Amino acid sequence: MATVSDGLTKGKSQAIATPESAWRKRKDAWEHLGYVLSEITSEFKDEKRCEDYEIEAGRLLAQLASIEPYWANPGLHFFNEVDRLMTEGYYDDAMRLVHRANQSFRTQTQFFEPEGRDTTDYGHHDSTVVEGVSYGPNGLIIPQVEILLVDNGPAEEIERFKEEILEQRQRTDPFHYNFVAVPSIEDALAAIVINPGIQSVVLSARYDVKSRRKFSGGLQSFIDGRTEGYFGSAQQIQGLLDMEHILGELRPEIPVYLIAGVALESIAHEITGRFRRIFSRNDRMDLHLSILAEITDRYHTPFFNALQKYAKRPGGVFHAMPISRAGSVQNSPWARDLVDFYGKNLLLAETSATSGGLDSLLDPKSSIKMAHELAARAFQSHRTYFVTNGTSTANKIVHQSILAPGDIVLVDRNCHKSHHYSLVLAGANVSYLEAYPLNEHAMYGAVSLEEIKGRLLQLRREGLLHKVKMITLTNCTFDGIIYDPRRVMEECLAIKPDLVFLWDEAWFAFAGFHPIYRQRTGMTAAAKMEEELGTEEYEQRYRVQKSALPQPGTLDSPENDEVWLHTRLIPDPATTRLRVYSTQSTHKTLTSLRQGSMIHVFDQDYALRNANAFREAYMTHTSTSPNYQILASLDIGRRQAELEGYALVQRQVDLAQSIARAMTRNKLLSKYFRILDTSDLIPQKFRATSSPNPVRDGLAVWDESWQQDELVLDPSRLTLDISRTGVDGDTFKHTYLMDGHSIQVNKTSRTSVLLMTNIGTNRSAVAHLIEVLVKIAEELERKRRIEGSCVVRAPGAGRIPLPDFSYFAEEFATGGGSGDMRKAYYLTYQDPASEFLTSSQIRERIVGGGRVVSAVFVTPYPPGFPVLVPGQVITLDILNYMDILDTREIHGYHADKGYQVFTNTALKSLAPSPVG
Repeated sequence: MATVSDGLTKGKSQAIATPESAWRKRKDAWEHLGYVLSEITSEFKDEKRCEDYEIEAGRLLAQLASIEPYWANPGLHFFNEVDRLMTEGYYDDAMRLVHRANQSFRTQTQFFEPEGRDTTDYGHHDSTVVEGVSYGPNGLIIPQVEILLVDNGPAEEIERFKEEILEQRQRTDPFHYNFVAVPSIEDALAAIVINPGIQSVVLSARYDVKSRRKFSGGLQSFIDGRTEGYFGSAQQIQGLLDMEHILGELRPEIPVYLIAGVALESIAHEITGRFRRIFSRNDRMDLHLSILAEITDRYHTPFFNALQKYAKRPGGVFHAMPISRAGSVQNSPWARDLVDFYGKNLLLAETSATSGGLDSLLDPKSSIKMAHELAARAFQSHRTYFVTNGTSTANKIVHQSILAPGDIVLVDRNCHKSHHYSLVLAGANVSYLEAYPLNEHAMYGAVSLEEIKGRLLQLRREGLLHKVKMITLTNCTFDGIIYDPRRVMEECLAIKPDLVFLWDEAWFAFAGFHPIYRQRTGMTAAAKMEEELGTEEYEQRYRVQKSALPQPGTLDSPENDEVWLHTRLIPDPATTRLRVYSTQSTHKTLTSLRQGSMIHVFDQDYALRNANAFREAYMTHTSTSPNYQILASLDIGRRQAELEGYALVQRQVDLAQSIARAMTRNKLLSKYFRILDTSDLIPQKFRATSSPNPVRDGLAVWDESWQQDELVLDPSRLTLDISRTGVDGDTFKHTYLMDGHSIQVNKTSRTSVLLMTNIGTNRSAVAHLIEVLVKIAEELERKRRIEGSCVVRAPGAGRIPLPDFSYFAEEFATGGGSGDMRKAYYLTYQDPASEFLTSSQIRERIVGGGRVVSAVFVTPYPPGFPVLVPGQVITLDILNYMDILDTREIHGYHADKGYQVFTNTALKSLAPSPVG
């Protein structure tokens, strides 16, 4: 077995894996290698079996040889030592080293060098190492990070440079780091996407563009796509700038430092603002300190730190909150178990104080203000605000800050109910947009761009465009359908250049920390648009388009609208104002206590047009006694996302795909279950690419799809089609999953169950889920045999035709398909303006030529969007849908009384609202 001195097994190296599998394959290979070596060294070994294990060990080394050069821990030097020991027959020694590697993976911390010398020897005399884990002087585990060095100089010089940098480390350093050295641009990009532990990049002026290694087809295509159009200049400086730009696109959270030659001051003016800092090769200490300072800055949690400090201070409590500092419960025989259950620190941190570094959420000036600023940096917003009572409240704050009575707002009818209620409070006229239905699966998709543009053009044709203020869309629906925010905003702003956007990203907070997901977030899209709108190339594109389009008059003709509707529009850079808001449930997809949410603002007119209104709306809905534990968890959630978000998001995607693979590979599972893919949930007309499952088809296909398709599907959300089980979704959720096996899920439809992986999902949980589904399938199979009948049904059996939004009654209609829900909502206060009718009574009226108008919201939960809103005319289609709906919880509907509707007398008392 040849020693892999340069990280390439002679003739045996495998292609480098793509990121969706590299972390798992690498960890599995090291663990399996440990098992194989233990079998080889066993005193009860079988000689024939031993030969097979030696062949298997060689295969595993070949696999690791392609991946390990892109990691510092355990890294190439360690790998070569294991290879050497095995080649020379020292299997016991090799097994001990592999054991140390696997111990390091489990703790994700410091690691032993092969010679037994731990890297903490570099000045960390107060650190101790126990079974591969490094502890600092305070007893806490010291994090280990990796720094990418791009340098194609002599190997001896690179090693000397690394050693001299590492010698700068001090015992007081908050974390350890080691270098991953690669010689080329392609190797650097492979490392960045494969190794999520890389926290900084040190780029030297000595580099190749192409790699000498063999990449998998998907990874090579991805790298080719990202480097296309770059590195064509012979100028070295331009190549460095290209590299910085590409790295910034992939991992904007990590800094790029430049190591230049002796004349670096002569080029500094050419690259100002692009690199975090420029160093000469002799600036070892400054580079070391810069690496520490930048990662420490991302690690810093100003409010959480202030809360910890406050909790440790002695003091007396003479304000409200008896539970503060555990005062009312600590010595109580009746309440002491609260302390025992939650712990003393939670109660020590309970306070009504807004001093001592704790700051005020309503008027932040210190620690909370700094936490907001760090969150804005992390999520690429102009401003970010913490919300401690959920995204429902965040939505109300944004709507109230933008909208006034009489403004028209375009809203996805299937958005969360909080939007509908907040629009009643704001008094805006609502124009509902209809998502495409997926009747076969009893769910809705997303709103097509054609639907959005068509409504705006209708309002323009009717002379109402000046009243349109805002559009609200759910970016990443409950079922995982995701918009292209940039395209939506560009085309809408081409029709109305001052339109305000609210992207409800309650289920999408994690997306900003993955290179493919990120491009589909509202904040990233806004930042990209702002960058490009000011370029000459963009202005030229707009001039060409303007000359080709029929220009709008006072009232547009339908013929002109058709041209606009089917043209890929871009906005006028001279008049466009980017006003973009995103609300995110941090607690749903990142680390935060329940109800922890954020509002992200990218508004070029915020200071001029919305600062005061936003502040008042924030005051209206924010408690004067916010939960400090939620605020601290939001601070921690931002820190974690900046430091390991990419790793966690990539893992959740990979784990979701492992579930999908299990569904197709197991014959019994595939008999009863099927994971719906992109082609099932997004019609081809909304996709420029053709892959039914882009993630499964590789990184390059995934990237291409998410760059080109109008709508895409979140691969970490799996819609499990259960139609062939003969069991409805609600029964399957409660009887089979939750009651039977303690498997928790959020959403069901009549024929499906939604399975979501998140950054907390682990491989054990995935294995348990698959095991449970196998047991359920076996139970169904036994029942089928015993009863002598097959419960397996054709896909789509039991489908429910989904009703569209009907229309607002003329008493509440305000033109352009919009309606005044506030007027309808408060009409119910005029007793007896409403009555209750059963479904059969409403049917009789409709069949007899009558009209029935809903007085309230009727919202099945889940998924949580209203089927009826105040002022909406009830149709037979809606009744048909509601009559067969099997959701247990329906807000606004009374099982014993029926639907609350307006009386004819109340409606007659209202004159129709003027239109225009």
